[in-house]
Amino acid sequence: MATALDSAHMARALRLAARGLYTTDPNPRVGCVIARGEAVVGEGWHVVAGEPHAEIHALQAAGAAARGATAYVTLEPCCHQGRTPPCTEALIEAGIARVVCALRDPNPRVAGQGFERLREAGIRVERLEGAGSEARTLNIGYVKRMATGRPWIRVKLAASLDGRTALESGESRWITGEPAREDVHRWRARSSCILTGRGTVAADDPALNVRLAPEALGIDRAVRQPRLAIMDRALRTPPRARVFDTHTGVLLLTAAPDAPGAAALRARGAEIVGLPGHARGVDPGAVFAELGRREVNELHVEAGPTLCGSLLDSGYVDELLLYMAPTLLGSGARGMFDIAPLASMEQRVSLHVRELRHVGRDLRIRALPLIDREK
Repeated sequence: MATALDSAHMARALRLAARGLYTTDPNPRVGCVIARGEAVVGEGWHVVAGEPHAEIHALQAAGAAARGATAYVTLEPCCHQGRTPPCTEALIEAGIARVVCALRDPNPRVAGQGFERLREAGIRVERLEGAGSEARTLNIGYVKRMATGRPWIRVKLAASLDGRTALESGESRWITGEPAREDVHRWRARSSCILTGRGTVAADDPALNVRLAPEALGIDRAVRQPRLAIMDRALRTPPRARVFDTHTGVLLLTAAPDAPGAAALRARGAEIVGLPGHARGVDPGAVFAELGRREVNELHVEAGPTLCGSLLDSGYVDELLLYMAPTLLGSGARGMFDIAPLASMEQRVSLHVRELRHVGRDLRIRALPLIDREK
């Protein structure tokens, strides 16, 4: 039976896990605390894929004091040989007596087998159900990818209070203030990949990278740049676009992989991936399955109303990240989503607002579309 002390140690483990927010991709963010009663004898978190997991860091810090202690882990310990050896064996060899865990690992290579291996070795295993929601939220993309093969799809948009993203001429710099734009870089930094459309690249020539110093993210290493993917049905992305300077190995997801411009784009370092076409571009289901195969956990979408509307219409959007500036641009300006006309109010897209806060003078709204989640 979990106690208040168990909850306190797990809360610390969750705070440690959050330190890997910008660095662990594509691995999950995991924290571990090893304690003997109230005394913490070791702690750690997973920092970078390919390096030791949270349990190993905590065991190394605890040393001999780990024998007979309790390990509080935010995610079920791995029991397979991956980039690193299995953590279950390290916990067993260290003499841990009890493991308290927040979340079962949805990875089919673990999925309860880690708990079973620990129990076989005589270790008491308990789930702290109350902490599972926070551990899941911290790893929302990893959890979804393991369950569906597709990433968590977060669409970011900046707009005026009347829902306009740009003037009729296309001018959009800057709708929101500097604090909001800096906040966007934090969301980019935590993502595995940024997705945009060919139209946005051609019209705006954005850099779409993370332009924050490590200390701004609270990390002690170089900032990890997420991958960049461009949906481009006819393969007409301009080879001189800035994204080829700011990103290595840009993915071009296209229905025309052998189009005349392919050679010039490959010369710029692009990887061209042929996928099925779709009425409004490239088939989004094929896009997300491809990105899932490439271990993309959180997909950060920054695109125009055509692509954003297509994704919303098709039911693939998991989360909207909306920045609303206290300005008005008028009815002639461009909207947020180009979606099919609605025949009745019953067809409207309803949202669950998860969070509402000020970022500088702007509002940031995080909302979940209440639509068919079977996709």
